Amino acid sequence: MAWRQFVMKLDALDGSVVEAIFEGCGASSITLSDGGDDPVLEPGPGETPLWADTTVTGLFPPDVDFGQLRAQLLDGLQLTTLPTHRIEELQDRVWEREWLKDFGPMQFGERLWICPTGSVVADKTAVVVHLDPGLAFGTGTHATTALCLEWLDGVELEGKTMLDYGCGSGVLAIAALKLGCACATAMDIDPQAVLATRQNAADNAVDKNLNVYGTPAGIRGQFDVVVANILAGPLVQFAESITSTLRRGGMLTLSGVLCEQADEVMAAYEGWIDFQTPVFSEQDGQVWSRLTGMKIASTA
Repeated sequence: MAWRQFVMKLDALDGSVVEAIFEGCGASSITLSDGGDDPVLEPGPGETPLWADTTVTGLFPPDVDFGQLRAQLLDGLQLTTLPTHRIEELQDRVWEREWLKDFGPMQFGERLWICPTGSVVADKTAVVVHLDPGLAFGTGTHATTALCLEWLDGVELEGKTMLDYGCGSGVLAIAALKLGCACATAMDIDPQAVLATRQNAADNAVDKNLNVYGTPAGIRGQFDVVVANILAGPLVQFAESITSTLRRGGMLTLSGVLCEQADEVMAAYEGWIDFQTPVFSEQDGQVWSRLTGMKIASTA
């Protein structure tokens, strides 16, 4: 079946009203996207911010009456003229594979590869994690994940224990296990991330050595390696909690930190972690940091 999209600038309109009208007219999905270049990187607790130039897209079946949709938008929003909008015709495709067209095998460091399901790496010495984009963040395409994967490939993990704090798709914990970790723990407060991590671990045959939790309360003991790829705010807020999961002499790696936030984040761990020189990576005009250090004191 072919599909049709109604794409409209949101301007200063009430997004919840627009979404309700789209749903009432039979929208199968509704997407809000940045019509400009104004990333929302770290909203405050309870905030659901929109971009200054937001576009709303409704996906509809082919028999939708767009004349009725326009009329309901004008009436419901009390407008005489709609903002800039357009209608797009979409041919039916195998959508679950369509979004993989730009996601191919990626190498991190010397041995580690992240590949879509079904991809093959010719190098017989390669350590391969099979992973498809899904509901949880983390395939290696973002600079913050890439920085962590490159670091994992370059350190000795054989026989060690590892914690992935804020695991998203579980890619870091799964990669660590494939690189030699004896066992790993992954934690994320997002239920979708917990489900995705368990499924991805099973798909990579490492689920027997991976514990997955939906709350920090499930984490037990201390680890040789702790990786937290989240955002600067939570890294600062939970610095003591994160550090308490790391054994003395263990290695901590933090990412999800913009370069201008690096000093503030490292300061939150002062007295517990001896940091190395930060490593930076630029992507889409943003410079991200990887902060790595050794635990020198106990938080207990």
